[in-house]
Amino acid sequence: MHPFAYARPDDLGTAVAAVAGDPAATFIAGGTELVNWMKDGIARPALVVDLGGLPLSAIDETPEGGLRIGALARMRMVAEDAAVRARYPVLAEALEAGASPQIRNAATVGGNLLQRTRCPYFRETSFPCNKRELGAGCAARTGPHHLHAVFGGSDACIAVHPSDLAVALLALDATVLLRGPASDRRVPIDGFYLLPGETPERETVLRHGEAIIAVELPAARFAARSRYRKIRERASFAFALVSVAAAVDLGDDGRVREARIALGSVAPKPWRARAAEAALVGRMLDAEAAAAAGRAAVAGAAPLPDTAYKVTLVERAVARTLAEIGGWA
Repeated sequence: MHPFAYARPDDLGTAVAAVAGDPAATFIAGGTELVNWMKDGIARPALVVDLGGLPLSAIDETPEGGLRIGALARMRMVAEDAAVRARYPVLAEALEAGASPQIRNAATVGGNLLQRTRCPYFRETSFPCNKRELGAGCAARTGPHHLHAVFGGSDACIAVHPSDLAVALLALDATVLLRGPASDRRVPIDGFYLLPGETPERETVLRHGEAIIAVELPAARFAARSRYRKIRERASFAFALVSVAAAVDLGDDGRVREARIALGSVAPKPWRARAAEAALVGRMLDAEAAAAAGRAAVAGAAPLPDTAYKVTLVERAVARTLAEIGGWA
């Protein structure tokens, strides 16, 4: 592992200033993400600033009736929270599907949102990768690529984002709260992640020195009727081939008033399936509507030869998730 200095400040302002003042510095929280990249030689910070001692782990009600989840809240803590399970079940399900109990005990909300791709060409430094070294090329485009994107990729990168949590938060219209050296920012989760385009090394809108301090969930009517489905190569804890987070609000007549559908592991960022949402609104939530939403979810997919199967998986997973919400699965 590359040598580095370590600091554990007592307050957030000092931590932010330390990272902002050193272009080779980075934050660490639970360590389940960053330490792996440091061991692999992909992350080589000169200074690691530990946020672990800061009071950023609370889950609180917001004045608007939603929830504010601190960035240092552990995955297990959030998944087991009574308010989360009752009002945002898709979030609890995504967290429980996202990692083993041991990792959920250590990993934080903020760190989970900042996961790097598990693309094997990114992890293995002998392969060319534009995300590691801009201009090197994308080995996935010519090598085996069954784990890669069917939406949102570019000539520079077709890696997918791995976070289960981020997919659920996208379906809940969450907001990410950031603290920087000069000011705070609120960024809708839908605008937090970036598509690769010609700059695949940039994955989020985070500026150097900014830290995630919390995530806010709105008091949305659709949130309570929500589910998460994760399809993976083995039943034990693994990264998804395809995942779906869906939330639906039904009127008194049983028709869909509002819907959210987000997809995971199919794009370089969590992917909002707006056409699938539109296919549901105004309809009874039945098998026909669920199938229509599944078909709409894959509109515009651009698979490569090894990823064509993901189109079928997405279509069926969306329909099955909606069937679970509707109660006929």
